Amino acid sequence: MTAVSNDPSLWPIISSNIFLSYWTVAAGVVVIYDWVLTLGQEIELIWMQRWSLITVLYLVIRYIGIPYSVGNVLEGVPSVPLTDAVSNIMNDALNGTNVVVAALLGVVMIARLHAMYQKSRIMLIFLVIIFLAVNIACGVIAAIVLKETVAELILSGMYMCTFKNDGDTQRLSSIVWMLNTVWEVLALCLSVWIAVKHFRDLRQLGLSSGSTIGDCFGVLIKSHALYFASFVCVSCLQLGLLSPELLNSTYMGTEILIGTLQIFLAVQMFVLGPHLILSVREFHAKLVADSDAETSMTSIVFQERVHVPTSSTV
Repeated sequence: MTAVSNDPSLWPIISSNIFLSYWTVAAGVVVIYDWVLTLGQEIELIWMQRWSLITVLYLVIRYIGIPYSVGNVLEGVPSVPLTDAVSNIMNDALNGTNVVVAALLGVVMIARLHAMYQKSRIMLIFLVIIFLAVNIACGVIAAIVLKETVAELILSGMYMCTFKNDGDTQRLSSIVWMLNTVWEVLALCLSVWIAVKHFRDLRQLGLSSGSTIGDCFGVLIKSHALYFASFVCVSCLQLGLLSPELLNSTYMGTEILIGTLQIFLAVQMFVLGPHLILSVREFHAKLVADSDAETSMTSIVFQERVHVPTSSTV
């Protein structure tokens, strides 16, 4: 049921929600800006290439981010009126999207690690078992957390949403983030270990520089490190803001932390996530282009060295 109040004592809450709405809009702008910025690369490296599971994962992660950002703005901007039913549906959709995208990014990470470990079946089975254990647990917990209801408030003409949940919601949410953190730390450790092993082997063979394999591992580690750094920021902010004192606070510092969390979460899922795939595709395209150029140059040199007679002496 919608609650209406014009109590002046609630004005700090109104100001807090208006301030947070700016961060929500900024997070959406970042996602859309990155999509526009990389659209040319996407058409060349994704749409025009042979389709595969990774192609589908990229498109789902990339294009689910746009309606996610729009829904976040509609739910977070106080000037947009939403009924209780619509608010509940949007809240469930947004939280469900978080779980689904986290699982899809996990599949992308498995594919990367499987390739880095030379398609080892043992490593693939190990990763799939850990992945399923973490994501099934997160899915069950998320289903419990989604039972929370959203109520609409109208404070001095501003539309806001308030969440009604029991005391276990924060604890369950922290468990989800801890499980995801365990998975990401494991993926990073496995990536770093195999990369160090390959770089050491290349150095022993005298191929520490200019090696295609070394350059490929460098691209993989660079994109993974950037993605993991963003995930660490999101996890730290999320776990810290699960404290009831911070969650219900209207202090400027807390509002900045919540706004920063929204931007980092959007960047981690819908910007750096797709770039895990795009960076590898871009590196592969560069290798193909360099190989074609080298082949063309070799052909030209060969043709210049062949003497073609223009007349017959017979």
